[in-house]
Amino acid sequence: MAGKKKSRPVVSGLVVLALVATSGYLTLELRKQEMPGVTEVRNVGVLDGGKTSGASDDKGEAAWSRLENPARSVLRGSDGQIKAVFTDGARLSTLTGPARTFTEPASTSSKVSTTDWVRLMPEPWKKGAEKQKWFKDWYAEYEDSKEDDLFAVSFQYVAGAPQKKDEQGVAYAGDANFGPLNTTGAEGGDLRLEQSDFYDYLGLPYPFRDGQTGTPESMRAKSLDCSGFVRMVLGYRTRYPLMSSDASGDGLPRTANGMARSDEGADVLPLTGVTADDRPSAIDQLQPGDLVFFKLDARTKDRLDHVGIVLGYDTEGHLIFISSREEINGPTIGDVGGVSRLDGNGYYAKTLRSAKRL
Repeated sequence: MAGKKKSRPVVSGLVVLALVATSGYLTLELRKQEMPGVTEVRNVGVLDGGKTSGASDDKGEAAWSRLENPARSVLRGSDGQIKAVFTDGARLSTLTGPARTFTEPASTSSKVSTTDWVRLMPEPWKKGAEKQKWFKDWYAEYEDSKEDDLFAVSFQYVAGAPQKKDEQGVAYAGDANFGPLNTTGAEGGDLRLEQSDFYDYLGLPYPFRDGQTGTPESMRAKSLDCSGFVRMVLGYRTRYPLMSSDASGDGLPRTANGMARSDEGADVLPLTGVTADDRPSAIDQLQPGDLVFFKLDARTKDRLDHVGIVLGYDTEGHLIFISSREEINGPTIGDVGGVSRLDGNGYYAKTLRSAKRL
């Protein structure tokens, strides 16, 4: 989340340790209870290569078909397997490529092996776009590309990720923090401060299209809160347009709540409310690269307060997402503070409220 940034008074080391221990204990105790999973993970052809109605039986050439909920176009190869999925109203696409496995052994046993490569198209998809020149040119370039995609970029900020620098010597990737320690004891005992955006991580001013400039704070260097992480991955790195706030022009807003409620992209799980009764009844519609939004904190009232990116199914059949969190101090698919599963009845599964595809 974003808001007015706050200064921190100097306190003694013992006070800092006491505050950190107390806030960390309270946060973890709140999230310990993981009920047995009750939401079945069902495969309806969105994430795999299984055939669905409308697909061609012609084994001699690739074929296009249409699916709904969400409305999307599917490209299948001559063997009937999915080659790509394009969602109406969204610029993100899912292409099939070489298998990769994403792991974070220090914090979870989950392993996500996937052939999905999520990339940003130059224009939003609409029915029939496969016939347009812009798409043909783009697809010819990326059909077999091994260039870093959304998932590869996301994992360049998890714990232990090596630092990467551009030609000017600016470190644009590497192990990221969530935010500085909350040594004031304010904000209801949160362990770490929020409000660290991508320009804080970079340590560079960022000029937005609306004329505003994002000014980094030194104490937030190499830090990305949950929405800052999404803005780094999708915006600064993948080049999706960025807003300076939640209310300045078009593009990706600053906060999780702003992203969830914006007109950007296509709603996959529409937001109906923020209470426990508003939890989506099924998650079959979710696709790799979708943004998922959560209601974690009663203090934020009607605001959604956490966002992550759908990664895919792990080897045990659970649908996993990646996000930046205070408990593990940075981007993770780990189990600290709650398992990173969207199915079942764990902490994050129970607090899921909506999803969209940019």
